[in-house]
Amino acid sequence: MPEVITNNLDLWTSAILTKSTAGRGSNGKLEAYGIKRLRELILELAVRGKLVPQDPNDEPASALLEKIEEEKVRLVNEGKIRNKKPQLDITEEDTPYKIPKNWEWLRLTDLYYSISPSGKKLKTSQILDEGEYPVVDQGQSYVAGYTNDPELLIEIPGPVVIFGDHTTEVKYVDFNFVAGADGTKILRPYLMDERYFYTYLKSYKLENRGYARHFKVLNANFMALPPHAEQHRIVAKVDELMALCDQLEQQQTHSLEAHQTLVETLLGTLTNVESAKELAEAWSRIANHFDTLFTTEYSIDQLKQTILQLAVMGKLIPQDPNDEPACELLSRKQESAEENIPFRIPESWVWARVDDFAQTRLGKMLDKAKNKGTPVRYLRNVNVRWFDFDLSDVKKMRFEDSELEEFSLRRGDVLICEGGYPGRAAVWDERESNIYFQKAIHRVRFQNGVNPNYFVYVLRESADSGRLNSYFTGAGIQHFTGKGLASFLVPLPPLTEQHRIVAKVDELMALCNALKARISDAQTTKIHLADAIVEQAVA
Repeated sequence: MPEVITNNLDLWTSAILTKSTAGRGSNGKLEAYGIKRLRELILELAVRGKLVPQDPNDEPASALLEKIEEEKVRLVNEGKIRNKKPQLDITEEDTPYKIPKNWEWLRLTDLYYSISPSGKKLKTSQILDEGEYPVVDQGQSYVAGYTNDPELLIEIPGPVVIFGDHTTEVKYVDFNFVAGADGTKILRPYLMDERYFYTYLKSYKLENRGYARHFKVLNANFMALPPHAEQHRIVAKVDELMALCDQLEQQQTHSLEAHQTLVETLLGTLTNVESAKELAEAWSRIANHFDTLFTTEYSIDQLKQTILQLAVMGKLIPQDPNDEPACELLSRKQESAEENIPFRIPESWVWARVDDFAQTRLGKMLDKAKNKGTPVRYLRNVNVRWFDFDLSDVKKMRFEDSELEEFSLRRGDVLICEGGYPGRAAVWDERESNIYFQKAIHRVRFQNGVNPNYFVYVLRESADSGRLNSYFTGAGIQHFTGKGLASFLVPLPPLTEQHRIVAKVDELMALCNALKARISDAQTTKIHLADAIVEQAVA
């Protein structure tokens, strides 16, 4: 059975679950799903008697069980535990799976006793960074702190397992310690290898339902008891394989970090070039290793960000000298200072503030007590996604007839979130008529000189690069106010070039999305395969 582990190392290390990805510079939130499942498999095999071979010379678990019963009698006579009522025998129908012949099924509560903290509870002020006696706090931390007060020391006869109040995790503790809270359960097994007892508890699938509930669920379980000698062999093998998991996880982390750094560095060379020739050379270096570089969803996201960055810098497509210069598009003279511009742009482009070329306004304030008129559907910031709209949950608000034109939407209007996710934007495509917008959204309406899709691409690039944050207000909850939007600097190309940029970005984004979908499908397949191997191995 251990061959199931070693023969599938490539799968365990390549099955990665992408939780989310953020802007450039973050490593993305990746879960080593395959290694997580491998750890679970190791525990499952261990407690089912499939991880190490049985030795016919071992004293059977039935003999150990007799000694455990003798130990219980001794502890009862010494007043250390209370005598428990006999429980019903375990039938074959009760047991969750088959175990080796020399093992025994028992109820979990027959295999341990609880050591009470005796009401000794530490205040937060009594917990120190350093001290003589370690504090274990509700199973949440192996060592939560220290204290120098010997009166609070709880002496234990040997290693124990801590089961906490606010977590379903268990912790193995091998020192005399101070319990930091009433919710700490101290479990001491009878005559068992304490590490095996701990390993078995780790294999349980417990939900976090609150202390009383999940401790009751824990005690409802059975435990398979191996011979004492086999317990030691199981623990040694689990330690060996968990160390292997640690090594695999560390190698995987280093590999992913190196890959991400390489992708970010090479893509960064594209945006730092000064000429079309340098751009072609930089892209050639990337294209020659495309299949090696862009193998993760994170790397594709970085490529998409780079495409947008090249687009708004005037480096994605060549300029046409016959295009009318962008300065002719402005309704009034551009006044932005040279030192305030974020990056260089082509000569035919111009830096312009939003209020130089567009009309903006916030939507209607939602006030159920004051709003009058007919209830109509309206958009909130939750309905605005990047480049799209989610109309699955659209509310109604009362609008008077005189307000409908003021808060109406037309094809080509850009809607931008003022709060929630400030700056998130999409172009309204009139997918629904007679729909309006709330004050949490800006409506940007352009003159004929701006392609609204190009403008949204500029917003997204600014959000990814962090430039947009400088236009927000608020330390905790941020807002993209009307003043901030009006002053937002846009690198504005000639109108015909805007159309060409949008067409090229759309084309490249479609290719990126297709590649990302294939990578996602491949990862999903690996995750399902890892699940299938685990399920088959423990069947």
